Amino acid sequence: MDKTYFPKAAEITEEWFLFDAENQNLGRLATTVAGILLGKHKPDFTPGMDTGAYVVIVNCGKIQVTGKKLDDKVYYHHSNYPSGIKAITLRQQLAKHPDRVLKAAVWGMLPHNKFGRQVIKKLKLYAGTDHPHAAQKPTTLTVTKE
Repeated sequence: MDKTYFPKAAEITEEWFLFDAENQNLGRLATTVAGILLGKHKPDFTPGMDTGAYVVIVNCGKIQVTGKKLDDKVYYHHSNYPSGIKAITLRQQLAKHPDRVLKAAVWGMLPHNKFGRQVIKKLKLYAGTDHPHAAQKPTTLTVTKE
């Protein structure tokens, strides 16, 4: 009988990856980042176990989208008061809080449970080119069109 391999905590290595979001497609970048956060790029991937890496994304405000999504895509949130619904378009969100656009896209591709909330904390987003994670020596990656 074959036994299922389950990685131990000491066997999991921390990796750091850096993505430049300038002129990248929002969906393609979010899909790639979600897979790395979950650890699907590793041979010892185990569902439900945090084997993923840390991801740093810079230039979040320079992300690209196709079609008319800049004006048609709307983000909603509610204040929990009567008639407290708020709406903001993708164009306004990119101008005001560009990091929230990528965080929402990646969060939509992660499990919506305790494990997903743990994994999303490994995502570090910055609107500009500077980031404070140079000491971790992140490996620069690019998204390829497949």
